[in-house]
Amino acid sequence: MNTANTKWVVAGLLLSILMAAMDNTIVATAMGTIVSDLGGLSQFVWVTSAYMVATMAGMPIFGKLSDMYGRKRFFVFGLIIFLIGSALCGLAQTMTQLSLFRAIQGIGGGALMPIAFTIIFDTFPPEKRGKMTGLLGAVFGLSSVLGPLLGAYITDTIGWHWVFYVNVPIGIAALIFILLFYKESSEHRKQQIDWAGAITLVVSIVALMFALELGGEDGYGWGSPKILGLFAVFAVFFAAFVFAERKAADPILPFWLFKRRLFASAQALAFLYGATFIILTVYIPLFVQAVYGGSATNAGLILTPMMLGSVAGSAIAGIFQAKIPFRRLMTVSVISFFAGMALLAFMTPDTSRILLTIYMILAGFGVGFSFSLLPTASIHNLEPRYRGTANSTNSFLRSFGMTLGITVFGAIQSSVLASRLKDAFAGQEGAASGFGGDLRSVFQSDVRSKIPPDVLNKIVDAMSDSITAMFLYALVPIALAAIAVAFMGKASASSSE
Repeated sequence: MNTANTKWVVAGLLLSILMAAMDNTIVATAMGTIVSDLGGLSQFVWVTSAYMVATMAGMPIFGKLSDMYGRKRFFVFGLIIFLIGSALCGLAQTMTQLSLFRAIQGIGGGALMPIAFTIIFDTFPPEKRGKMTGLLGAVFGLSSVLGPLLGAYITDTIGWHWVFYVNVPIGIAALIFILLFYKESSEHRKQQIDWAGAITLVVSIVALMFALELGGEDGYGWGSPKILGLFAVFAVFFAAFVFAERKAADPILPFWLFKRRLFASAQALAFLYGATFIILTVYIPLFVQAVYGGSATNAGLILTPMMLGSVAGSAIAGIFQAKIPFRRLMTVSVISFFAGMALLAFMTPDTSRILLTIYMILAGFGVGFSFSLLPTASIHNLEPRYRGTANSTNSFLRSFGMTLGITVFGAIQSSVLASRLKDAFAGQEGAASGFGGDLRSVFQSDVRSKIPPDVLNKIVDAMSDSITAMFLYALVPIALAAIAVAFMGKASASSSE
C-alpha cells in the first residue's frame, strides 16, 4: 500500500474509532431530553444496556471472523450496520424502538474498535506501529471526554435526534476511505467456524452484561429472581464455552494465548484500567456539580485537562514503545495513574479547581499510556491469523472492566453517601424538607440557592466524602495493575521476544 493510500486508511480508522468510542458518552448527556420527549422512563436503562451488550457480544466474534476471512469486509460491515443503527435511532418514536436500534448500532460498534487496531498492525511495519497506535489511542481518550460536551451542545442547540444523525456523515467519510484505499491480501486460510464456542460465548456475555447493567435498577434488585437467573445463565453457558473451546479445532478464543506472559498481563491491565478510569469520567463531573455547585456545562468542561493528559500519554507511549520495553512504560503509567487517583481521593469541598485540574492531568496522563500500549502488547509477535482475536479480547476486557467498575464503585459511592447522610441528619428528620427530600436538587442552581446553608453544607460534605471514598477504593485495582506490569517481561514493540 503506498503512502498516500495509507494516510486515507488511517483517516478512516480514526473517524471510525472516534464515532464508535464516543457514542455511549454523547448519548448519555441527551438521555434526559430523550426521555422527556419519548416518555418511557422505566426503559431508560435499556437504551444504554442494549448498546453495551451488543457491542461486547460482537467483539470476540468479529475479531475471530476478521482473522479467518479478512479485516476489510467485517470492518466495512460494522461501519454500515453502525450507520444504519444511527439513522434508525434518530428516527425512533418510542423508547422500545430506540433500545432496539441501539442494539443494531452496538452490533456494528463491536466490529470497529478491535479490527481498527488490527488493521494498523497489518498495514505498518513494527517501527511505525507505535506512533499509529498512539494516534488511535489518543483519539480513543479524546472521545471519552468530547462525547459529553458534544452531546450537551447538540441536544441544546439542534435537538437530540442529531446526537445520532451526526454519526452518518462521519461514518460515510470513513466508509469511503476504507473502501477506496484499504487493500489487503485476498489469501486467507480456510478454517472451520467454531459455532459451539460462538453461541455459548454470546449467550454468556449477554446474560452477564444484562445482569450487571440492570442489577440495582427498579424491579431488578440484586437478589431478585431475574438478576439471579441471568447470573445462572451466564455460569452455565460460560462453563459450556470453556468446554467447547477445549475441544474445538480452531476455537474462538485460543486459551494458549494466556500462557504468554505479555498477552496475559495486557488483558489484566485492560480490565483493571477500564474499571477505574471510567469512574473518573462519570464522578468528577458529579463532584463539580454537587460539591462545587457548577453547571452541567462546567462539569463537562472540567474533564478537558484529563483528556489532554490522556492524549499526551498515549502519544508519548506510542513514540517510545519501539525503543523502551512495555514494562517500563507501563510502570510510568501506573505511577502517574495511582498518584492522580490518590490525590483525588483526598479532595474536600475546599480543594481548589487548580489542584483538581493537576490531579486529573496526572491520572489522565497515566491512563493514556494504556490506550496505545495494551493493544500493541496484546498482538506482539503473534501471527496475523491470531491478531484479530487477541485485539478483540483486549477491547472486550477493557469494556467489561468499565461495566463492572461502574457497578461496583457506584454501589460503594451510594452506600457511603447513605451512611454519611444518616449520620449528618441523625435526629433531624425534618431537615430533608429543606431540599424536598430529593438529592437531585443539589445539582439545580435555582433550587440549591433555596436550601438552608447548614443543610446544604451537610449534603455537600456527604456527597464529597462518598465520591472521594470511592476513589480511595479504586487504588486497589490500580495497585493490582502494578503487579500485572511486573510480569510483562523485557519485550518492546520492536523486539522479537
